[in-house]
Amino acid sequence: MDYRDVFKRYEIKYLLTDSQKARIDEVMAQHAQPDKFGRSTICNIYYDTPDFHLIRRSLEKPLYKEKLRVRSYGVPEEDGRVFIELKKKYRSVTYKRRTDATLKEAQSWLTGGGAHPDVQIAREIDYALKYYGALAPAVYISYERQAFTGIDERDFRITFDNNIVWRRDNLTLSDGIYGKSILPQGLTLMELKTPDAIPLWFTKVLDECKLYHTHFSKYGSAYQALCAESGLPEKAIVAEKRVYPAATGGIIYA
Repeated sequence: MDYRDVFKRYEIKYLLTDSQKARIDEVMAQHAQPDKFGRSTICNIYYDTPDFHLIRRSLEKPLYKEKLRVRSYGVPEEDGRVFIELKKKYRSVTYKRRTDATLKEAQSWLTGGGAHPDVQIAREIDYALKYYGALAPAVYISYERQAFTGIDERDFRITFDNNIVWRRDNLTLSDGIYGKSILPQGLTLMELKTPDAIPLWFTKVLDECKLYHTHFSKYGSAYQALCAESGLPEKAIVAEKRVYPAATGGIIYA
């Protein structure tokens, strides 16, 4: 498959009911087509500090934030290809930088036991590892995705994510797809990815369905669930003998 290594775009998220999803499907049948990836299973390991600095920072809605993750399409073997991704967001614009390696190479590199590829993107990721220090696998998240592009607007991409699950144990991509659900039954996460404006035909269906964008975070929602499971006062996470208050209950929109 042909994967891009650098992205700069707006990413706008919506939570859809089944009826809203059905109506959008009707409209898309005339204006969009499955992209070259079509249906896929996306698996991620998010890296963070022991006190979850990256996700706590992200939920504060700063002007600039970033995340580091390893992604695979399906469950990889040790010699299967994965992507090491540094995802940054500044003033609502998303910048994604990534390079690929085998799963074994990626794990060795990110834990400090192996060299990174000799490319600029890898050097940027290596800088982030050194800057934050002590980054390690924090959460596994996977989901089923359908992806489409506009027929006339090839840079306009629409994705639908379902069966979003997370876990804190067995934090390796090769361990299989399982975990606890993030979204309630009957909801789909839709994301619009575009370097420019949303096409008029899509803004019309958004208005018809009374859909408004939300700052939904998969990793943020997993973190909130982890806080809730801790059973500690004020849903706090304990890390390195310190306590950090988490966001309040419900799905995190951040």
